[in-house]
Amino acid sequence: MARLVLVTPRTVDPTTFPATLDAVLAAGDVASLIVDVVASPAVRQTIAAALTPVAQARGVAVVVRNDSRTAGRAKADGVHIDGSAADLEDALATFHPNGIVGVGGLSNRHEAMEAGETAVDYVFFGDLDRAEAAEADRRALDLAAWWVPLFEPPVVVMGGGSLDTLDAAIDSGAEFVALRDAVWSHAGGAAAAVAVAAERLAAAEAEAEAGSESDA
Repeated sequence: MARLVLVTPRTVDPTTFPATLDAVLAAGDVASLIVDVVASPAVRQTIAAALTPVAQARGVAVVVRNDSRTAGRAKADGVHIDGSAADLEDALATFHPNGIVGVGGLSNRHEAMEAGETAVDYVFFGDLDRAEAAEADRRALDLAAWWVPLFEPPVVVMGGGSLDTLDAAIDSGAEFVALRDAVWSHAGGAAAAVAVAAERLAAAEAEAEAGSESDA
């Protein structure tokens, strides 16, 4: 079953957002939270420290994007690296064997295979720096569909800015679907968006299991 990964809004108020996050995580199954905010290192540290215990109390793993120091100080579960091979090597040395190290910024199969040859815990297809279009990025979906049957590290694929595109992300076969704008900009509220997304992911799993049983 594909599970949901949430990416934080790009701007977060550390005094008010933890309560919002708690309500959102209570609305449906969420596997992990990627802390990805546009802020100074000090503010990013404050935000990560405020969000990490909230998410972890809900059983949600927290990874901080491109900031191993903040991840460590906030007692996050790991780090998401979009940087250089040296950054990835440093993250693996710091967080393994007990922490999570994921890798993104992968634009083609060659880069993905090079990342997969390391000890990363997941590969991420999609561009966290670009505002999501309504539709999920076709290249990211195609990379996920290519990767899943061939390689061991699980895939996180970035969904589009609308919940209507969840099916395309599910169809890629990725183990995890990441959402940002589709949740935080949802007209019915972020908690409602998570509830809908989690329900759709569960329904897709049930449909897949039913199909497997009928084939047998």
